[in-house]
Amino acid sequence: MLRVSNMKQNIPSNISPKELNKLLEDDSFEKPLIIDVREANELSIASFSFSVLHLPLSQAANWSRNIGELLPKNQPIVVVCHAGVRSLNFGVWLLEQGITNRVWNLVGGIDAWSTDVDQSVPRY
Repeated sequence: MLRVSNMKQNIPSNISPKELNKLLEDDSFEKPLIIDVREANELSIASFSFSVLHLPLSQAANWSRNIGELLPKNQPIVVVCHAGVRSLNFGVWLLEQGITNRVWNLVGGIDAWSTDVDQSVPRY
């Protein structure tokens, strides 16, 4: 499902909420690391029902120098935010760091996840 060949240099590929949900539910696929770049107050409003690595962009000064140590090697990464813009920018940054070349952006963020996959997740 996650194809590296579709990635353009330094631009993460898109993954839809439905594609991500299928990936998470199907044990035949390698599970990605989900990185949520929203702020803590946003997570308190709407959160995913699965485990995520929370790296709020406003605190990048605290974690960016050690990003290579925070991320597992050779695991696909899906970045998420509210609507998909901050996560896209973070995905570009991740690719520029050269830590991994397998980065996907959740199109529409948790807002699209709420409408397309899990309507129990509040919208804001």
